[in-house]
Amino acid sequence: MFFGQYMMGATIIVLIAEILAGRHKGHHGANEKLVLWGSAISGVAIARPLSALLQAWLMGLVLPQWQGALGGISFWPAFFAVLLVAEFTFYWVHRWAHEAARWKNPWLWRLHRTHHSARYMSVLLTVRINPFWYFVVPISWVTGISVYLGQEAAAAAAATVIYAWNLMTHANFRWDDRVRAHRVAGPLFRALEHIVVSPGVHHSHHGYGKDGGPFRNYAVTFAFFDWMFGTLYIPKGRPWRYGIPGKNPVWLSEILYPVVPGRTSAADAKDMPVPSTAQT
Repeated sequence: MFFGQYMMGATIIVLIAEILAGRHKGHHGANEKLVLWGSAISGVAIARPLSALLQAWLMGLVLPQWQGALGGISFWPAFFAVLLVAEFTFYWVHRWAHEAARWKNPWLWRLHRTHHSARYMSVLLTVRINPFWYFVVPISWVTGISVYLGQEAAAAAAATVIYAWNLMTHANFRWDDRVRAHRVAGPLFRALEHIVVSPGVHHSHHGYGKDGGPFRNYAVTFAFFDWMFGTLYIPKGRPWRYGIPGKNPVWLSEILYPVVPGRTSAADAKDMPVPSTAQT
C-alpha cells in the first residue's frame, strides 16, 4: 500500500546526499530542468497511474476467472518467480529498445532515449523517462499481473528489490570503483558482477566511448542475463562520456515523443560505438 511513498522517500534521501556531495554541479541547465520536471509530472504523476489502471482493466476484461487464482502459492516461490520473470522480460524489451536505434523507424528507442540523453548519472534518471515508456516497460505489467493473480506481497517485494537496486546503480556514488581496484577483493567483485549488476556495469550502459557500453548491460538487477545472452560488459573504469552523442532534442520532444516528434537524426544513437564482444 505504501510502496510508492517508501520508494519516493528513498529517492529523495539519495538525491539529497548527491546534492550535498556536489554531484549535481553544472548538470542542470534550463532545458534539463524542463525535461526533469516534465518527466516527473507527465510520467510519475500521470502516466504511471494510468498504466496501472489500464493493466487492471485489461486483466479484468481478458482474465476475469483468474483473479486471485494463484493466491495459495507461498511467498518465497512466488517472490522469486515474479522477480525472475520481471527481470527476464525487462532484459529483452530493454535490449530491443536499444537495438531499435538502428531500425528504419526507431520508435521504441525514441521512447526510451529520454532516460539516456542525460549527460550525467543520478537517481533523477529513475524519473527522467518518457511517459509512454510506462505503458511499454514489462516490470509493471509482470507485477500488475502478479497482484491480479493474488500475489500482492510477492509483487510488492519484487518491485521493491528492483527499484532499490535501480536507485543504487543510477546514483552518482561509485563505491564499487575502490572495490574493483582492490588487489584481493577486485577479482572476487568482478566475478560477482557476472551475477548482479554493479553501479559500474550500469554506468557503462549510460556511457559511450572508452568503457562505455550503450549496447550492453541491459539487466536491472541480475547481470547473469547479460552474461547468458552475450551482452555483459564489465568496464575497467568510468565511461568517457555519459549520454548520447550529438545535440539532444528539445525538451518537449524528450518527454512527449511521439506526440511531439522533434529532431531525431543526432539522437538515434546510430553512431554510438558498439563493443565487438562482451567483456567477461
